[in-house]
Amino acid sequence: MSDVHDSAFDQLPFLTADIPPIAAAIKRRYEDFMVEEIPAYQPCGEGDHCFFTIKKSGLATMRAISDIAERLGRPTRDFGLAGLKDARAVTTQMLSLEHIDPKRIEQLEIPRIRVVSVSRHGNKLRVGHLHGNRFRIKMREIDIGRLSEFRAACDILASRGVPNYFGQQRFGNRGDSWLIGRAVLGGDLATAMDLMLGRPGPLDTGEMLEARRLYEAGDYAGAAKAWPWGSRDNARACRAMAKSKGSHRRAYFSVDNRLKKLFVNAYQSYLFNRVLAERINEIDQVRVGDLAYKHDSGGVFRVEDELAEAPRATAFEISPTGPIFGRKMTCAEGETGRIEQSIIEAEHVDIDAFSAMKGMKLHGARRPLRFRPEMLKVDSGSDQHGDYIELSFTLSPGCYATMILRETCKQLLEEGLAEDDGRNA
Repeated sequence: MSDVHDSAFDQLPFLTADIPPIAAAIKRRYEDFMVEEIPAYQPCGEGDHCFFTIKKSGLATMRAISDIAERLGRPTRDFGLAGLKDARAVTTQMLSLEHIDPKRIEQLEIPRIRVVSVSRHGNKLRVGHLHGNRFRIKMREIDIGRLSEFRAACDILASRGVPNYFGQQRFGNRGDSWLIGRAVLGGDLATAMDLMLGRPGPLDTGEMLEARRLYEAGDYAGAAKAWPWGSRDNARACRAMAKSKGSHRRAYFSVDNRLKKLFVNAYQSYLFNRVLAERINEIDQVRVGDLAYKHDSGGVFRVEDELAEAPRATAFEISPTGPIFGRKMTCAEGETGRIEQSIIEAEHVDIDAFSAMKGMKLHGARRPLRFRPEMLKVDSGSDQHGDYIELSFTLSPGCYATMILRETCKQLLEEGLAEDDGRNA
């Protein structure tokens, strides 16, 4: 992996650091990683919108929607969804579509997609209409003899909480989206575009590697043609570079504002992770000056008496928070405030820069430093593919299942399908 990727995520400290690494492989087969969406509500049975649950295997959510849309002759924008689900997994989730005969959906036959149920409702399904997600994950190539250590790590996570780091996926395939965001925030458009379009690294392959090499060579028109499907903003920016004879500014303003905001969001996430790393051993404690998160309501309050609030933190009623820097974010005080301020100063960033970004609403927020997995269960077994440890749990929206795997294993082998699983390719 590249140094950029490591600096963003892989070097973050563990809460379960006293338990030695337990190497394991995940997602060797799609059915080894199963996710079931828990809807915020069930369709009422009446209305113009058709709610339908699908079970997909080895497909990203947007690819599944695209396949369904093509069969039904409808644009993808017509579909409602509560959230995105893993591609390299077997996942169950709900979608919605207005003004469609339910029988047409029931009769769909699409490879790797099965319609589980269909009903009607009065409104479109929206992102966030979600109670949580239920996971069942089999870890393979793992030493079953270390099951007791694995359970010990899970016991720590169940009692103290799981570090609420933003996961690798937040930082892009190359792990450098936070660096692009930092450059955007600082007005360094040349660095932002060079990172987005060039600087080939060990994680780049195929068309993407070729496009980055052509960019570095100054062949912007050639790079624009080389970018693969799905990299439209990259190709557009390279065309802007070609037309403007290398103007990074012209390239920057050709990029969709939503993508630029995602880069800055990644930098906000990177800063949060740094604060959490500093407080990893006290994620179940609050101190004077903290802004504490109330798990029952989602409210946040300033801690005035840490001794009085300590029992509530132990009971997982409240948790300390970290900063998602932005215009409306409330700053912590005391030692917590000093930690957060020192990280910003080390980055040479002015907090006011988040408020000054044109075209971006970077309101900011406080995010709890930990989350609690519900119904956490550990089993072991063996099947035709060998021994495994199975981990099952339920998470609230916005929590990363990979953080539990990271803490329990610490050495996750590279994801990849087994050779005999070509049926799912």
